[in-house]
Amino acid sequence: MLNVSVMASLRSLPLVAEFGYSSIFFFLVVALTFLVPQALVAAELATGWPKSGGIYIWVREALGDRWGFFAIWIQWVHNVTWYPVILSFVATTLAYVFYPPFIENKYYVLTVILASFWGMTFFNFSGIRLSSWFSTFCVIAGTILPGIFLIGLGLTWMLSGQPLQITFTTENLLPDLSRLDNIVFLGGLFLSFAGLEVTSGYAGEVQNPQKNYPIAILMAAVITFVLFLLGSLSIAWVIPKSQISLASGLMAALKIFLENYNLGWLLGILGILLVAGAVGETNAWIIGPVKGLYTTSRHGNLPPIFQKLNKNEIPVNLLYFQAIVVTFAAFMYLLMPSISSAFWILTALSAQIYLVMYVMMFIAAIRLRYTRPNVPRAYQIPHPHKGMWLISTVGIITSIFGIFLVLIPPVQFKDESIVTYVSFLITGLVSMVALPLIIHAFKKPSWNPINNMIESDD
Repeated sequence: MLNVSVMASLRSLPLVAEFGYSSIFFFLVVALTFLVPQALVAAELATGWPKSGGIYIWVREALGDRWGFFAIWIQWVHNVTWYPVILSFVATTLAYVFYPPFIENKYYVLTVILASFWGMTFFNFSGIRLSSWFSTFCVIAGTILPGIFLIGLGLTWMLSGQPLQITFTTENLLPDLSRLDNIVFLGGLFLSFAGLEVTSGYAGEVQNPQKNYPIAILMAAVITFVLFLLGSLSIAWVIPKSQISLASGLMAALKIFLENYNLGWLLGILGILLVAGAVGETNAWIIGPVKGLYTTSRHGNLPPIFQKLNKNEIPVNLLYFQAIVVTFAAFMYLLMPSISSAFWILTALSAQIYLVMYVMMFIAAIRLRYTRPNVPRAYQIPHPHKGMWLISTVGIITSIFGIFLVLIPPVQFKDESIVTYVSFLITGLVSMVALPLIIHAFKKPSWNPINNMIESDD
């Protein structure tokens, strides 16, 4: 369930519903070329190196400390643009339940983003165990159950002969690939299926991780795939493509379903549950990547100010720093012309940054097969070298494709400045990629806690 809480988010469903029945094609493509390679490689690396640190340890073992720090930084920093996205879903869902006119109110959305993120930041000071249980409870109550309910409503709607906004034909199963701006939202789907490697930081704390961790990854992947596919189709059946809001489309679909079945009173309850699910997903991400980033301080990659732990072994100053950066990123909602446009451009930047990390992970997996072949891996991709090369190469090509795909403005952005759109994404990506390399280049021996211990003993 912690794996599911990291990946599965019903707020992504309107994004995929844009594709209609062709979403089946995209789901299969992304599952086979990205989700499966990600899951298999993460399972092998996590059971071969199950100690805390995850992507940092894997890439560091393969490519050295600089690139290990680079990878964990990228994993962490992509969240800076993603947190405002998912919390804007929280804001619009609450507005839908309590005061619909606030759905497109930028200042209201910004207030909810900042209040909820800072609140969860302080909550995580209490420790990982309590935080993990909270995320697990929220994802079951606010993602799994509402997702099943939405799918049930959608299937009932279709089977009972209600009018559908999309028609099922052979032609509609295949997308129009003649124009890339029609499929650019596919980039957001990569982000929806990302994150399985994050929980590898907990692999060492799982009972019998060599057996149970790969099983958990497989189960999470299947649950997420089914939820996304059937849930997005349920929205596409009742809302015309041109009217799907990326931020509030899910609630709009639920309202249509419930009013048709005289169950409108359930909308508020479902809205609260969806908020809980989004909060649980956000909470699962807040501490995981930060915990991995803190691991780099053992090798002197972080200034001493970020190495402070509280009594619960939580890097509090790193959490403060994360919250401050997210605060600045959230103000994008005031600069963009609409909530949906801010939702997408931050999603696109987050996906770009994260896919860079996956390129590093796949490269590291290949190299470790040659440099550390004798490390026992409870799960191992079949065939010593050919299997790993095939799986990782597919993952690398897909990740690079996703990075460039989101640079194309979607057709819904035809009124926006293409130069501004592309410039924002390129500037954001280059900045986030360059920062860890600059920090590593200027790191000092005094940052290493071991050196500080020696000096204090002297």
